[in-house]
Amino acid sequence: MDTLEQRYALLKPDITVYGPQDDVLRPAVALFHGCGGMREHVHIYAQAVADLGVRAYVVDSFKPRGWDRNFAVSLICTGAVMQGYERSGDVLAVMWGLKQSGVVDMSKVILCGFSHGGWSIMDLMTEKLDRPGASKLKDPDPALAEVAGIFLVYPYINFPARSNHRKWVRAPKTFAVLAEKDHLTPYKHSSKVFDNIKAGGAEVDVLALEASHAFDEKDNKGMVMSFSEEAMHRSMDALVGFVKTTFAMTAEPEKLAM
Repeated sequence: MDTLEQRYALLKPDITVYGPQDDVLRPAVALFHGCGGMREHVHIYAQAVADLGVRAYVVDSFKPRGWDRNFAVSLICTGAVMQGYERSGDVLAVMWGLKQSGVVDMSKVILCGFSHGGWSIMDLMTEKLDRPGASKLKDPDPALAEVAGIFLVYPYINFPARSNHRKWVRAPKTFAVLAEKDHLTPYKHSSKVFDNIKAGGAEVDVLALEASHAFDEKDNKGMVMSFSEEAMHRSMDALVGFVKTTFAMTAEPEKLAM
């Protein structure tokens, strides 16, 4: 079992950073891909965030572990390997790394997750992180999970996601982009889960799109999962708006960079 430092050391070589390359303390968004591994669209979302003058950190959870797409689709997407709770340790470790960097305003961090990445973030919100072994880490730190906001894109919250039966122990501002044609987590079920999270004290906004799961992956051209340029644009616009609102941004990007 890893410490936070060890887990971050594993992930760091495969984290892609977008945005200002300086030592100015800035807000940040950390993005976590879906069960199929890193895909192009995650980087596109990250660039949209960076265009605001905010740093975006794209985290690859699979490459450092030597897992290719075939492995991911066969074993992770089926739930046989690395369920959301186990990967939640990656999320916490990245928060540890951002704090250690000295260039991130830790009061202004948004976690963004796609499908399995969303599952991992949501599972983290159910954990008190008050004992060794929580989130599969030797030294979990609950303070690191106190984020300004969470942005979720077609999050997987069917069995065995913990948000189905556990309350969140922290209540960050939350925005969920849900796909009405999602075959992995039915829209009605997702809506119910987020209603429960809202009832628990979190500020929750939902954008429902007439689209399938993984609507922003251009390679998806089937009946079950199909790329929708319109849905992707609306989802990205929602992320940009959420970042601006959550970070109370009023300045233009060039002013933020000063």
